[in-house]
Amino acid sequence: MPAGPLAEPAESLAQEALSRPVRGGNAFEETLARLLQLIRLGIVAPGEALAPERELAARFEVSRDTVREAIRSLSDAGYLESRRGRYGGTFVCDPLPTGAAGPAEVGPAASGPALTADELDDILTLRAVLEVGAARAAASRALTAAERERLNARLIELRAAAADDYRRLDSRLHLTIAELSGSPSLVSLIAENRMAVNRLLDRIPLLAPNIAHSDEQHEQIVWAVLIGDADRAAAAMAEHLAGSQSLLRAFLS
Repeated sequence: MPAGPLAEPAESLAQEALSRPVRGGNAFEETLARLLQLIRLGIVAPGEALAPERELAARFEVSRDTVREAIRSLSDAGYLESRRGRYGGTFVCDPLPTGAAGPAEVGPAASGPALTADELDDILTLRAVLEVGAARAAASRALTAAERERLNARLIELRAAAADDYRRLDSRLHLTIAELSGSPSLVSLIAENRMAVNRLLDRIPLLAPNIAHSDEQHEQIVWAVLIGDADRAAAAMAEHLAGSQSLLRAFLS
């Protein structure tokens, strides 16, 4: 029987970062947005269970009614489903709704709101600062055996990804590198930025030569992190992000 997927740690830094207390007067909207981030970024993958309502309410510091309404809304939209019985709970739908996890465009760039050059620069500059720093920080830490195994597993699953699941698993790899930095605040910033980046990536074609090149670069980044070469990890990440920037600017500028 094939081995099952590598189990997630009890609480990943990405889950922790996106499970901080909701602030402001829009408790329902913010709670729904946090849950959707967990799904769209692949932190809770299709087929996996959300934490129980009481835990989510405690983490977000909102009422259980608010969490329940957010879950119900995402269930109505096809993102979540409830299961009864001993192993019941709220699970991420598998498959997700069309367009829920960054679908691969195979034709011309998808339409969307006009994006100014300054807005594009802002998103991509922030991404470079955050993710290059995360790669350097991850490579500078003494990783545990479990952390090393998890990072390698993320690379393997991305290399085997189907086109329609590539961007979700790409996000998971990048967020895992961020988690290995050891900084929940950095993970939170990268997760928020990644949502913006994914919205841009959804508007351009998923090109096979670029995916092959990205896979090679991902291997270089992961290898540098695993051997603890911070300079090489930062340089490999910078080169990788520069390629994505070139494509995004070519299609969206």
